[in-house]
Amino acid sequence: MRVLPCADVGLLVELDDLDAVRALHAALEADPPPGVIDLVPAARTLLVRLDPDTSDPERVEHAVRRVRPLRTGGGAVPGSDAPVVEIPVLYDGADLAEVARLTGLSENGVVAAHTGTEWTVAFGGFAPGFGYLTGAGWSFDVPRRAEPRTVVPEGAVGLAGVFSGVYPRSSPGGWQLIGHTRTRLWSVEADPPALLRPGVRVRFLEAT
Repeated sequence: MRVLPCADVGLLVELDDLDAVRALHAALEADPPPGVIDLVPAARTLLVRLDPDTSDPERVEHAVRRVRPLRTGGGAVPGSDAPVVEIPVLYDGADLAEVARLTGLSENGVVAAHTGTEWTVAFGGFAPGFGYLTGAGWSFDVPRRAEPRTVVPEGAVGLAGVFSGVYPRSSPGGWQLIGHTRTRLWSVEADPPALLRPGVRVRFLEAT
């Protein structure tokens, strides 16, 4: 673990891997040190935002270093009681056949593996409302497309590396597309605006 100051109101915690980030994020979210107002996980870092009027960065750093979160491997966080979001998907993606070839599964096998996995939002990024989803039972590492698309439609469901994700709006992208959903992932009128937030669990359902 490496802890660095981040501007005047934060600490950036560098960790070994995503499992360590998720475990520390869960532990600090359950019992935040005084003065911590937000936690922002990423692939190998956790940003700890502080209240400049009430926090003591040195004390918060000591508290972070004392945390010994449990880890179960595979991206799982023990004892999670986060809500489960169900997302219906029509598995008609342009890259479904290619993903089947890359994984050694049939197309139906890809769908079964994707819907049979309980996913968790590890962190957000790329675009508002985009969550990088990991699954403890997902054993595939799917390479990104060699040539990204200039336009990926809103609601496209894709795979890249060990992650799955849903595009919250139309944008360029290089993920392998396996389907699409009509579920709205981001709305400034909603509270909170993002449907998929770090820690939220996700179940994909096959739509017809």
